[in-house]
Amino acid sequence: MRCAIVPPHVLDHIAENHRDERLRESAQRTLVIDSGQRDARAAAQLIASAEPTTGPAVAKRTIHDAGHRDQLPGRTVRSEGAPATGDRSADEIYDWLGVTFDFYRSAYGRDSIDGAGLPLVASVHYAVDYDNAFWDGSQMVYGDGDRQVFTTFTGPLDVTGHELTHGVTQYSGGLDYTGQSGALNESLSDVFGSLVKQYHLGQTADQADWLIGQGMFAAGVHGVALRSMKAPGTAYDDPNLGKDPQPTDMAHFVQTTRDNGGVHINSGIPNRAFYLAAAAIGGHAWEKAGRIWYETLTGGHLPKDADFATFARMTADCAGRLFGVKGAESDAVRRAWTTVGVEIA
Repeated sequence: MRCAIVPPHVLDHIAENHRDERLRESAQRTLVIDSGQRDARAAAQLIASAEPTTGPAVAKRTIHDAGHRDQLPGRTVRSEGAPATGDRSADEIYDWLGVTFDFYRSAYGRDSIDGAGLPLVASVHYAVDYDNAFWDGSQMVYGDGDRQVFTTFTGPLDVTGHELTHGVTQYSGGLDYTGQSGALNESLSDVFGSLVKQYHLGQTADQADWLIGQGMFAAGVHGVALRSMKAPGTAYDDPNLGKDPQPTDMAHFVQTTRDNGGVHINSGIPNRAFYLAAAAIGGHAWEKAGRIWYETLTGGHLPKDADFATFARMTADCAGRLFGVKGAESDAVRRAWTTVGVEIA
């Protein structure tokens, strides 16, 4: 699995087209590091299991400083309950790990990423000019960016929410990281990454921006974020990044062998389906639309190789069980999938 927040097609474009040699080299190094993480994450998914814990659900955070090396985890700089370090990256991530933990506990009664109190570990200042952040199967890792295209990976809360949700998927049985199941894997991380941010800000569905990675671009980059769940394909259009390639519906599904079958590209289709369902239902999106998606992911019946149609049917069935087959929620879910071209049998 390669589940870093910046997709390879963006880094490929920088590595091949940027006029600055240093930035081309930074993107190339990032791609090499990301490829090297693939086997470790895949192995972690295969062996993921969780033992139930007793007592209250409380966060157990540890933040490390990798010192611009690629060895993990690095020097411990902050543990649970310790005061702020003064290092902005370390302190931001300490806070965002806590917010994500609180979201899953409060919204869905989940005790950490594995549902059984898993300690949350993160390393900041990873490698040199590293243009990404990722979940490696056991901890979070953040680079500092090249400071000309990407300036921060610790600032946007939804980056942490997105990547930690890969851990939730991992401990919920996983989804094969290829083709449509891989795009669902990415979409679920976008869904709950956005919901973590909405929960933190107290936003309703109509107040949310539905953007993933807003704030990570340097000034002058023509883009608002890495992805838009509301309007896939519109997040950026910049000579350094290329144009956002995400499709809005199945009529524009991208057939490709790159990026495990376009998992970061075709995720725009289920992303938009979730946005449409949440917007139609209204209110706080994590309460109804989010619960439907969460119960579908964690219910124990989602096949590892689920395609969009399978997931759509399962979310519609789940909406019926939770809120009534003829309820507005069930109707909203079905109409959302139909709008993006995924028919529910």
